[in-house]
Amino acid sequence: MQRGSLAMIGRKEGPAVWQFRWSEKDLHGARAQRKRVIGSVERYPNEAAARSAITVLLAEINSDKMRMGPCSITVAQLCDHFQQRELAKDNTWRSYATKKTYQAYLTRWVLPHWRQYELAGVRTIQVESWLRTLPLTKSSCAKIRSQNTNGLDAR
Repeated sequence: MQRGSLAMIGRKEGPAVWQFRWSEKDLHGARAQRKRVIGSVERYPNEAAARSAITVLLAEINSDKMRMGPCSITVAQLCDHFQQRELAKDNTWRSYATKKTYQAYLTRWVLPHWRQYELAGVRTIQVESWLRTLPLTKSSCAKIRSQNTNGLDAR
């Protein structure tokens, strides 16, 4: 059972934020460090308030279904998870426009090509080569690459 680590982190601009850190095993059994910003100190003025905000996250981290065993998931499963968690209407972390753009990138570009690939088998060089074949601007390709990286963090 993990309790994780909760710390107040200062920002260059704006108020400090509470950051929760924990570790879990990745697909290969190695420890992977994870972190998530919980909210600003304005929203959670003390550690007790921030700790109460992470109770659901802690339950997910400590549940058996969050732990990925030796089986790998596909890119389609990861995208589905990302859509349900990060692009949901009740998730206010991303703006409406960003959610729509991410959804369009997933539907139009990522899923048609990568749907059946196992996540553990996808290599950076493959993704970079594929991005260069897309009829998009460099900035759009960078957004697709970043979106996929965010999706990996969402596990």
